[in-house]
Formats: sequence, C-alpha cells, structure tokens
Amino acid sequence: MLAIMADPVAEEHTSQVSELCCECGQFHLLLDNHLYNFQDEVDDELICHICLQPLLQPMDTPCGHTYCFKCLENFMQEYNFCPMDRKKLSFQQCHKSSLLVRNLLDKLIVFCPFKAECQQTMQRCELEAHLQNRCPGFKKYKSELQRKKNSISKGKEDPPTKVETNTPKDPEVPSGGSSLVAESSAAAVVSLGTAEPGLVNPAFEETEEDLPQRTSLVAETTTIEIHREDPEEELGMRIVGGKDTPLGNIVVQEVLRDSVIAADGRIAPGDHILEVNGVNISSVTHCQAVSFLRHPGPVLHLMVLQEKGFSNKTAQQDSASATNREVIHVTLIKRDRSEPLGIKLIRKTDEAGIFILDLLEGGLAAKNGKLSRNDRVLSINGQDLRQGTPEAAAQIIQTTESKVNFVILRQPGVQLSDTVEDGSTSNNSSSSSSNGGSPVHHRRRLEQNHYRRKSNYQKDLPQGYASHEKTVAIKKEPKESLGITIGGGRDNKNKLPIYVTSVQPIGCLFRDGRIKRGDVLLSINGIDLTHLNYYEAVSALKSNAASHSVILKALEILSLNSTEPSLDIKEQGFSWSPLWITWLGLPSYLHCCQDIVLSKGNLESWGFSIVGGFEESKGNQPFFIKTIVPGTPAFRDRKLKCGDEIVAVNGVPAIGMSNSELIPMLKEQRNKVTLTVVSWPGSLV
Repeated sequence: MLAIMADPVAEEHTSQVSELCCECGQFHLLLDNHLYNFQDEVDDELICHICLQPLLQPMDTPCGHTYCFKCLENFMQEYNFCPMDRKKLSFQQCHKSSLLVRNLLDKLIVFCPFKAECQQTMQRCELEAHLQNRCPGFKKYKSELQRKKNSISKGKEDPPTKVETNTPKDPEVPSGGSSLVAESSAAAVVSLGTAEPGLVNPAFEETEEDLPQRTSLVAETTTIEIHREDPEEELGMRIVGGKDTPLGNIVVQEVLRDSVIAADGRIAPGDHILEVNGVNISSVTHCQAVSFLRHPGPVLHLMVLQEKGFSNKTAQQDSASATNREVIHVTLIKRDRSEPLGIKLIRKTDEAGIFILDLLEGGLAAKNGKLSRNDRVLSINGQDLRQGTPEAAAQIIQTTESKVNFVILRQPGVQLSDTVEDGSTSNNSSSSSSNGGSPVHHRRRLEQNHYRRKSNYQKDLPQGYASHEKTVAIKKEPKESLGITIGGGRDNKNKLPIYVTSVQPIGCLFRDGRIKRGDVLLSINGIDLTHLNYYEAVSALKSNAASHSVILKALEILSLNSTEPSLDIKEQGFSWSPLWITWLGLPSYLHCCQDIVLSKGNLESWGFSIVGGFEESKGNQPFFIKTIVPGTPAFRDRKLKCGDEIVAVNGVPAIGMSNSELIPMLKEQRNKVTLTVVSWPGSLV
C-alpha cells in the first residue's frame, strides 16, 4: 500500500509560507498523522481501520482492535464506542501496543519524499534523522524556504517595531501567581529557536508538532508557610544540590511520609528552594542550606520554585480559572492500616490527575464531611499526584498506618458527568484504593537489581574530595564493647555501605580515637563488610568484638576545600546520617548502580534535564539529574530522582563526556533508553 503523498518540490507557496513537517517531510495538518511513501505493500494486520494507513503510535483497545494514537484520540472526542465493533469504549481503557508491534512498524521501508534529489529508502523510524542530517533535497528545501521568508519579510511595509525576530517570547504569566521560566529550564526557550544538537537538554526536546501545544516549561514561585507544634521537629524532606555541586540550586529530592512537609502537602520532589525565612539560599553551599533549613522555630517561610511542566492550552485554561478554585487540606485518621476510607477515585478524559467520583455512605470520608465529589487530588501524604493515577493513590493509602493527609483542589459548582464515570480505567482499584484488597498490590514493581559499579564505569573522585583508608588494630578485654552504632547496609533502599553513626564514650574505639562518626567500615578481622546488609554487619561486628584483638579497616571521606562549620551542634533531634555531599566523595568501587529503563512515544521528550560533565575549567564532573518534568516518561516512571548521578547510557560510560556529547546521545534513543544511575540519599532537614 502506498500512502497519499504530496510532492514537496511541486508545492506552491503563497505570501503565507507554509512549512513541511520535519519528521516525515510532507505537508499535513499539525493534528493529523504523518504521511509516508512505503516501498512495499503493508500487511493488513498493520493497517489502522480509521485512516487506512500503516499504524502510527499504535493503541490497542480492550476488544482487540488497534488504531493510530491520533486517529483514535480524535474519534473518541466525538464517540464512545470502538469504530470496528461499536462496543462501549473510552480512550483511557486503551494502551500502547506491544514493543514487538511498534518495532515491526518502525522497520517498514519508506522512500525519501524528495524523489528528485534523493532516491534513498530507509526504515520509517530513520526518516526524520535522514531529513535533518543527510537529505540533499530537504536541505535545498530549507534554503529555499528561508529565501522566500526573507523576500516576504522585505516586501512588507510594517514599521521597524513590528518586525519579528527569532528571539523567543516570554511565556504568558498565568493569573493567580507569579510565573517564570526557571533558570534551570532556560533550555526550553532555546529549543524553540534552534535545532543545534547539544544545546537543549533532553527534557526540553520538542518537535514541530508539539509547538502549538507546548511552548515552554513553566515554573511558578510560591511562598509557603510551614507551622510546627514542636519548633525542633524535623521538616521531613531530603535535599540535594548547592553552589558547591554541579546542581547549583537546592532541590527537594524526597518528602518523607507522615512528616511536617507531607502534612502540608504543597512541597513536592523536584521543587527548588529559593529562600528560607527571607534569606536567599539559591546560591549557597549545601552545608549552609542544610543549616538554614534545620534552624528551629514554630513558623518557617519558604519560597520555592515549582515546575508545572510544559505550558499548553489546557494549562492556560486551568490557570485562567484558578481564581475560582481553592486548595483544601483534609486529614482522615484510620484506626488501623486495613480500614477503608470509602472513597472512589477516577481519571478524567480531558484533564490530568485523579478526581473523587463518590464517597461511600457510612465510610470514613463521608463521616468526616470535608471531601466532595469532583475534588481533584493534588497529593496524599506529601506524594505528588498532579499527574497521578487511582492505582498510585491506592498504594499510598493502603500503606499508611493512621493519618492520611489529602491536599485537594476544589472548583465550586462543577460535577462529574456520567460519561466520566463510564471512562473509569481503574478496574475498581479506585474504589478499593481506600480498603485492603486493591488489585494494585500484585502490580507493584519488583525492586530494581543493584550491582557494584563496573570497572569501566569507575571515575576519579570529584575535585575537592579525597578518601583516606585506615587500619585500626586494638587490644581489648573479651567482654569490652566496641562502642559504636552503625547505619546503612546493602538492604537499604539506596544500597549504602556500612557507616559509623556514633562513637560512644564507653567503648574501646572511643578511647583509641581513630574511628570517627561518618567513617565507612570496610572489614573487621578480615571479614568484608562492604557487601553486607545491616543485620549481617551487626552480627559480624558483635561476633568479632568478642576477640582479644580487633583489626578494623575503615574509609574516611575528606572534603578538602570545605570551610563550613560542623553541623553537629545543629543536629539535636535529627537522626544522624552523612550529608548528601559526603557520598559524592565515596570511591567508585563502593558505589551500587541500578539500570532504569525509560520508554516514550515519538513526540515525547524524556522529561529530565542534566548538569555536569567535562568542562575545561572544572575538569570531569559527574552528570546529575537536575529537573524531572511533570507528566513526562521520567516523571511517570517514578524511579529516577533529582540528584541521581548518570553513570552510563545504554551501557556506554558517561565518564569524561561533556554535556554537549551526552545530550545528543540521549536524543538519539528514540523510544527507549537505559540509564545506569547511582542514587544517594539527600540530606535530611
């Protein structure tokens, strides 16, 4: 089958210069599918029965039919049944076709649309790169297009102030709050005016098709007032970054459940903290930021910068009506973990996030009376659900022991329509999200496999760090205690090595003085401690402490250029653990890596930005994840965190690469990428 194709060379332009699609090289409406000229007849099984062309971004229905993503999306805006068998259907019930089917479609052979200058054939997935980098016909077309644009521009008699430039415009400021493009997101604006490889982070890569809907990344600054009954209480969040790291800004890595920050519900992972009690911390060191955030007091004023994702029509409509909405905090208290809340949650077809469909009569939520139908759930226990699913909400609720803190957005007078209820895709998990029997449980991902950092992934310590290995031999009484407490262990979610959390004044190690808090324990009496979990390490230390002599090998991590005062005095009430920057000085052979596989559609960006890499002035720096954009593949996957170090991409080590070398490598991964990362826990504040 041959797709209907317009000859780009023969297409005449009027004074309004139209442009070819940069992905397929043909003229079509932005909302329509790409057009291709296939070399061979395509099997009928791979044909969309709406557009009668080979499938693009294939979507499977529950009734067993497959359509193009755009064809089905447009069809479902008017109808609520399958085009083939007319069975009742909603778009949310459909899902991506298998990777095998998508790969078969991507490998279909197509002709280059510029027949006169280029007679090449290639796989469909290779056409865009061919047009951008190798096709003489497309290059000629772009030159001609630019010439015509210039001639039209010269022919106009508008005054100079009306002449448009290529300078990106500032995004519109939505009502209801100050809005700006974050410094970390400046690449989003650059991406609108340039196609130069390496200048744009993969989080912000956009295609010509995306531009009418996606203009730039939007971020808002918000002032948040945190109240504490106990002025000494931890806030309950982990932070990364600082001016002494490639991340620069202070970024929230994690919000701990049942914490002060979680109960407030307005701060989420990925937020940048700009001010603490009126003090600008956007350009302070990591230690200084920790000190400011740990400062006791009943009230804490924070100014944060929050990514809102890509701005689009829906977002603008939402912001325009934001003045009619209110944010409400509701706490429900369960008597035990299994007690149901009596809430039915659902997704809407036209808006991201999850909404309350109904409150079951006699249930905990109905008795409380503060939640209502159509409330949008922004977060539960501090977990950001602005782009969430009923399944994710179910898991959070079920694992909560007692307090369930909701932050909801309410727009008075709006009710869910009947069609929304029909469109529920939660398979009853929304209604069971508040009881003990959710089908979500068996879907939980298995823990990712961690492994020691491979020899070809290893790196030198960053500038400013050194590590000192020491051997401590001690003679002691058989019943005398070592007098240390430990933390970490390879069963920890971050796969940390065993480290010393305190040296007690009653043991032999305190008397010796060489083992200090924060030291990483390597071995005791020749027994390797670096691969043990916490309980195995405790057992090994206890059994060997019964000897008359003990030989401990430990590693001390040193920050060479740190002029920061010790935080010990300020740590009263805090569960001690090394600061995030301490882990950056840990030698590579003690790192644990994990592989995170991300998948995306052709028109999506990966959804994260990176900083670091080789620079002439700074030498080799680690690559870090700085931003994860809401609503993108990296955000939905949930495993990647701000502050994670990228070690390799598809098995290719990132060590020694510059930012401009790694970014094109990430862009080349069209639909799937494997990131090898090392993740360290942020500093607890």
